[in-house]
Amino acid sequence: MPAPTRNDFQRDRDRIVHSTAFRRLVYKTQVFLNHEGDLFRTRLTHSLEVAQLGRSIARALGLNEDLVEAVALAHDLGHTPFGHAGQDTLNECMQAFGGFEHNLQSLRVVDHLEERYPDFDGLNLTFETREGILKHCSVRNAQMLEAQEPSGVAARFLTKGQPSLEAQLCNIADEMAYNAHDIDDGVRSGLISLSQLEDVALFDDYRRQVQTEFADLSGRRLLYEAIRRMLSDQVYDVLQATQSALEHHAPESVEAVRAAPALVLFSAPMQQRSTQLKTFLLHHLYRHPQVMQTTDWAKQVVGELFAAYLSRSQEMPEGHAKRDNLPRAVADYIAGMTDRFASREHARLVGQLPAPSH
Repeated sequence: MPAPTRNDFQRDRDRIVHSTAFRRLVYKTQVFLNHEGDLFRTRLTHSLEVAQLGRSIARALGLNEDLVEAVALAHDLGHTPFGHAGQDTLNECMQAFGGFEHNLQSLRVVDHLEERYPDFDGLNLTFETREGILKHCSVRNAQMLEAQEPSGVAARFLTKGQPSLEAQLCNIADEMAYNAHDIDDGVRSGLISLSQLEDVALFDDYRRQVQTEFADLSGRRLLYEAIRRMLSDQVYDVLQATQSALEHHAPESVEAVRAAPALVLFSAPMQQRSTQLKTFLLHHLYRHPQVMQTTDWAKQVVGELFAAYLSRSQEMPEGHAKRDNLPRAVADYIAGMTDRFASREHARLVGQLPAPSH
C-alpha cells in the first residue's frame, strides 16, 4: 500500500535507517577496529559519507536522490565485524556450504533477516533499491538468485548488463568516500604520512595547491582542505564525464541504460589517478604491519566463533539455532555482530584472546 506522504524510495530509505542492521554499523570496522579510536570511520559513518556524495551528484545530474540515498545507506549492511578480515574468514569457513559474499549478505539482510514487520520477513524494499545493494555477485550466486527470482536483481550479472544510473552513482560515490576517508584515518593514525603521499598525484596536487595559497597551514587543516578539494574535483569530474556519456549514448529508457556501457563514471585521467591512490592505500595502509596484526587477530576470532557455534548451536539465539541450514545460520549470526559483541562472544565461548598490541 503506498505511503501517503512518501514515495517508495523514501520509504525504503526510512526502513533502512530504522533497521537493526543499520544501527549495528556504528560498531563495525571500516579499517581500524572500533576500540582503536573514537574518531576513525566505521561502516555507519562511511555509509553516511557515501550517501552525502551520492545525493549531491544525483541532484546535479537530475537522478533520483531518494533512491541513491537508500542504496548508499544499505550497501554495507551485510558486512561482518572486523572489516574485510571477518568477511574473508567467514567465506573460508563457508566454502563447503556455499561461501559468503558481503554484498549478497546485504541483500539477505533486507530480504530475509530483518524481523520488524508482521506480514513479511526483511524490509520489503523496491526492486531498484535491492538491485543497487547487490553491487557484486559471483556467477554461482547470481544463478541461485535468478532461479529464485527470474529476471530479478541478479539477472544483470548473467546478461552482463548495467544497473540503474542511481546504482552506478552509488558505486562511484563509495569509491570516492573510502579513498578520501582512508587518507584521513591513515594520517590521523600515524600509519601513513603526508610525505609518503607526495607520490600520489590525486592527493598531493591538492596539498601543494593548498600550501601555495596558505603557506603557514599545516596539520589537520592542511589535510582536511586537501581532501576537501580532492573530493570536490572528483565530483565535478564525475558530473562532466557522466553528462558527456549520457549525451553520447542518449539512453531513453531504463532498458537502454542497462544495455549501454557504464554511464556514471570518472574521466579516464581521473580514474587512473583514483586507481593509483587505491594501490597506494592497499600497500601502505591496508597491508601495514599494524593493520595486518589486527587482521590476524580478527581472523582467529571469527574462525573460532564459527567452529564454536557449529558444534554448539544452542549458544546462538533460538531463531538461529533451530534453522535447517545450520552453517548458513551461523554465518548470518556472526555477520550481524558488531566488533565488540563478537569479541565478547569469543571470550565467552573460546576464551579471552589478547587484543593486538600496537
